[in-house]
Amino acid sequence: MGKNLNECNAGHSKLCTVKLALTFQLKHTQGWKPTMTDKRTRRTAPSLFLAASLALLTACAGNTSPSNVEAPGKPETPGTQTLEAGAALLQSRPPIDALNAYLDGFHFYNGHAEMQMEAHHYCAILNEEVIQCVIYDGDRKDAKLMGVEYIISEQLFNRLPRPEKALWHSHVYEVKSGQLVAPGIPAMAEHALMEKLVHTYGKTWHTWHTDLDKRLPLGVPQLMMGFTADGQADANMVAERDQRMGINSSEKKQARADIAAPSIAPGADAWSQGYIIQIADPTATPPAHRTGRAPTP
Repeated sequence: MGKNLNECNAGHSKLCTVKLALTFQLKHTQGWKPTMTDKRTRRTAPSLFLAASLALLTACAGNTSPSNVEAPGKPETPGTQTLEAGAALLQSRPPIDALNAYLDGFHFYNGHAEMQMEAHHYCAILNEEVIQCVIYDGDRKDAKLMGVEYIISEQLFNRLPRPEKALWHSHVYEVKSGQLVAPGIPAMAEHALMEKLVHTYGKTWHTWHTDLDKRLPLGVPQLMMGFTADGQADANMVAERDQRMGINSSEKKQARADIAAPSIAPGADAWSQGYIIQIADPTATPPAHRTGRAPTP
């Protein structure tokens, strides 16, 4: 346990202790046998512990990924800092407090699949079938708000009108490849979360394109998509993320081999069938990007 505590970031010792206690309880909960690969056994893991795990997603992770850009402007004055401190002390922020799940993965611009970037998701679980996330370009205090992602269950996705489905992407490959991660939580809790996310679909819009070195949120929102097969994501981009966060996507892929990959619901990942939806940006120059290559549908 001492080794695990040392792995937690400074300033989060109490939360990390709770994380370790959660790991112990997961291992010793009646009916929870993490060494068994039977899907039904895994799905009987108490939802209470999964919920507790999600509340700790940000406890022992973060502060490893700087923002891509520095916003222009004068530094905060002492007066502004005083107002900020007072607001933090006196005002409640229930919608912000609900953002207790942290996921890290990768997106690309729909129609420009060679334009790829890392995306830090801070999410609120509204219910068993709907999750809403704000997306930042880093995990530090000065991270820039890049966009939003809405995540829904397969059941809800199947009810969408056919044209609407083309705006959504699947999460099967992101989960199975190990590229989608939940930094800072016990491996068993992350595995249980991924078993849930593999059946979901996401709709993502980016509004501040810091990956294009834009220091302000210029231009128009852009629809983003997720990868669906090996060889699509830039290997250097994934490797750099893994090294920075101290994780191994390949090992996570192996650990998730027992997660059954559901069939992709018809209508999702429309880009892979050649149907591209994107908002034309009249202010933009021809796109250029520093990483990635176009995935093969």
